[in-house]
Amino acid sequence: MSERSFDGNNGRLAQLGNRVLAGGTIDRGEALWLFELESAADIFDLLAWANRIREHFKGNKIHLCSIVNAKAGACSENCSFCAQSSFHQTGSPRYGFVDPEPVQEAAEEANRHGVTALGLVAAWKGLKEGPMLDEVCERIQELSQGGKVRADASLGIMKSQAVADRLKQAGLECYGHNLESSKRFFPSHCTTHTYEDRIETIGYLKKAGLKICSGGIIGLGETREDRCDLALALREIGANVVPINILNPVKGTPFENNPPLQPMEILKTIACFRFVLPRQEIMIAGGRTMNLRDLQSMIFMAGASALMVGNYLTTLNQSVEKDLQMLKDLGLDPDWDKHDFEDQDTGTKPEPIEFRKRRVETVIA
Repeated sequence: MSERSFDGNNGRLAQLGNRVLAGGTIDRGEALWLFELESAADIFDLLAWANRIREHFKGNKIHLCSIVNAKAGACSENCSFCAQSSFHQTGSPRYGFVDPEPVQEAAEEANRHGVTALGLVAAWKGLKEGPMLDEVCERIQELSQGGKVRADASLGIMKSQAVADRLKQAGLECYGHNLESSKRFFPSHCTTHTYEDRIETIGYLKKAGLKICSGGIIGLGETREDRCDLALALREIGANVVPINILNPVKGTPFENNPPLQPMEILKTIACFRFVLPRQEIMIAGGRTMNLRDLQSMIFMAGASALMVGNYLTTLNQSVEKDLQMLKDLGLDPDWDKHDFEDQDTGTKPEPIEFRKRRVETVIA
């Protein structure tokens, strides 16, 4: 790349970065240009701007979440990346909806490590009114009233407002429902339900007053344009937490031989998401240990402000203690206190982190 070309990209990155820092947005063409950056110099410049954006809107706070596999295996959906689908022979564990004790144990462990939220995740198509919804609401109520963690859940597709309302009444605060990929690419990895089904579910959740945790998974064979359109769709639906998963190919699934994404491509993707979603909690979730290896700590320079800790649904993660040490070494604080996500309000420009801290201390005094 010529010096002139580098200067041009450097200047455009600065222009877009400063616009986002000032509370502006980037359009699809600008976002796609970011996703298509190739040279190492441009990518490191992109990461530096993403880090500035993260620090401006999030300070040094990192939002920690963990999950518990509340119902495992035998899922009726044919998602090509998933070890728990009944369509694939993976040897993944299978069991019914869990009793209260394992959930409470997971909540206590999360609380010991300072984890903000615990999500109940169930491998099934979704929830309908009936006895199972009653049991799910009992687990959520127990988790919420226990006061140790924020009660989250990821329970699939819903086809009625009544289900979303029941979950909210039980004490659920945030619902996980990934779009997974772009609308264009979605049929390439799932045909038993549609992208529109997921959008409809998110509509019910928002109407119920629930916060939305929605992201996707990269490395499925999608293009950079697909990743760009996913980020823009998440901005459109108003996701509060945006988990980015990286495919960890599981033997027995259709994607078992997918080539891994390069670590720098993953970091670039995170940074692009931060440009599109400057106020959201961008969480790095499944697949980070395997795919990023020694570069895991760079996710925060790339703009990540949240981390899933503890083991995933069917694969292992590095220890929580190791993650906490990583945050400490980077000068990052896992004591995240924005349970209401008030810093995502786009109606006003957010106060600098330092001023907010001083104002809170003054009120307490």
